Amino acid sequence: MSESKICIGLSNPKSPTNVGAVMRAAGCFQASSVFYTGRRYELAARFNTDTKNMTRSIPLAGVSCLLDSVPENMNIVCVELVEGATPLPEYEHPKNAFYIFGPEDGTLSQQVIDRADSVVYVPTRGCLNLAATVNIVLYDRLAKSKQTSASNDLIFQSRDRNNRVKVRDDN
Repeated sequence: MSESKICIGLSNPKSPTNVGAVMRAAGCFQASSVFYTGRRYELAARFNTDTKNMTRSIPLAGVSCLLDSVPENMNIVCVELVEGATPLPEYEHPKNAFYIFGPEDGTLSQQVIDRADSVVYVPTRGCLNLAATVNIVLYDRLAKSKQTSASNDLIFQSRDRNNRVKVRDDN
């Protein structure tokens, strides 16, 4: 069985802090690329929170239209607080997904929503920060995946070099 593929699309992200945090999430959850539209990010393009320098290994590309950037054989999944959307806990993620997230201070266009294979939302009171939403959606995908590999080896590879703490078996 071939591996699944994840791409992320950001519609006019508000800040470089959010984009940096999205890049970190993309690395943690193994997304293959991140696309964004709009000029706000480019005007303040310093990564404040991409502390793992994911931009060196995951492409980040500014595009004029996210829909034109969807790779072949990818399902478009819009993540937005819109009427008729599926609550994330009830959603089954497709094998190959291009997740499109709306801006914090706006919404995805009707044209983008109409092209989506699925539209989901995180059922919270009020809207979440863009980077938090990306993390939640990608974690939900991982948690529901049958290919999740959880082990001490993963912990050794993933933790900070200053972390050497472990759970003792002193029952």
